[in-house]
Amino acid sequence: MASFGFIPNDPDDSENSGENGHPDFEAMMRQMQEQMKAQFEQLGINPAGFVNPFTTLFSQAGQGASANEGVLSIATARETAKKFVSAQGLKPLGTKDLEVVRNAFEISEVWLNEATAFPAAPTVPTAASRLDWVNETMVGWHKTMEPLAAGLSAAISKLLDQAITAQAGESAEGAPPIEMITMMLRSFIGTMIATQLGQSIGTLSTSVTGAHDVGLPLLDPARAIVIPENIELWATELEIAKSEVFIYHALRESAVARLFANNPWLVSYIQSAVVEYGKGINIDIDAIQRQAQEAFEKAQENIGDGVVPGDPMGFALDSGIFTPEESPAQKIALLKLETVLALIDGWTDEVSALAAGDRLPAIEQLRETLRRSRASAAPAQLLFSSMLGLQVSPKLTREASTFWKKIREVKSISERDQIWSGLLPTADDLLDPEKFLASTSIPDDLSGLL
Repeated sequence: MASFGFIPNDPDDSENSGENGHPDFEAMMRQMQEQMKAQFEQLGINPAGFVNPFTTLFSQAGQGASANEGVLSIATARETAKKFVSAQGLKPLGTKDLEVVRNAFEISEVWLNEATAFPAAPTVPTAASRLDWVNETMVGWHKTMEPLAAGLSAAISKLLDQAITAQAGESAEGAPPIEMITMMLRSFIGTMIATQLGQSIGTLSTSVTGAHDVGLPLLDPARAIVIPENIELWATELEIAKSEVFIYHALRESAVARLFANNPWLVSYIQSAVVEYGKGINIDIDAIQRQAQEAFEKAQENIGDGVVPGDPMGFALDSGIFTPEESPAQKIALLKLETVLALIDGWTDEVSALAAGDRLPAIEQLRETLRRSRASAAPAQLLFSSMLGLQVSPKLTREASTFWKKIREVKSISERDQIWSGLLPTADDLLDPEKFLASTSIPDDLSGLL
């Protein structure tokens, strides 16, 4: 993620001086806006959708919760992701790709009917290019990540209020204008997050094998979509028949699509975990003031030497300025998110392996290859890590797969899948499926309860 910032001009510059020689903050804000736009243009991003801080900043400040609406620019995220994908080289879908995917899905849907109680998703499975994947999933990404943008916006609003209060009645001559900095941050935070989200989505588009490879409900309605180009890349070093590899990924993609299609409440469940985490986001004011002071002093030294300053004061989402508050509520939200992602991935692994049975000779090799690739770089982990450094890793995926298998062996396929309609297992439950079964079983003789 590139840094964003501005170069302060000479405070004695007539263009930035208002009445009585005092700084014209509006002019300085316009200067900051133009310089930040130029930085985005250098990245190849159209800054046309930037928020005008003079027409919206103060009106939003008094709107309360409604100010969070539209915090994250979906247009900016989409454009950034598309530019990233295009830079990698676009590979359109060929007739052969469509045929291979169609055959793989036809087989996988029949096999899944024997491995899960959930019926097939109503929408026909399809193949997609990387660019298609970006277009199809962008709305889902926006809905998932909006709470993080809202949390940052709320934190910046709080910081702005604190800065204004602290400097009320003071004249800190020679000090960097903190009020102006916080106004700039709040004005541009949506674009900054949207740009970083777009970069993250663009990066994922080169490796994910399907719409649900990240384990998040990104499509409405839920439907199976795979990316042939990435599946072939995934299998480059495997000495396995291509037909097996495609069927394996079709099984996984269709299984998750069935899970989300038949359990729509999972969408709000995952969303609530992200919302709770976003509420705890805090801004490190000391880091902002420190960077602002250093940049301001450096700029003043350069100006005094007759040198135009060349190092802008940068603000980046991953530079330590924005730090999550390690509150109990956030820890609970993070554990909730990690556990549900592990449950989804583990269930998918168990169901696809059961569906394949001995009909895919390389099924165990395929499963192990996927596990190893995700041990250090699971798609969901990469995405959340790039967004403010959130470490969301489904650590218990292997345990979750064993958990679902045990439930199915002791009970049945239908009773295994029925668990999704009730209280979800906790992280501790995944480590002891028999204890979970005992705690949820109803005894045949209820007389002892009377």
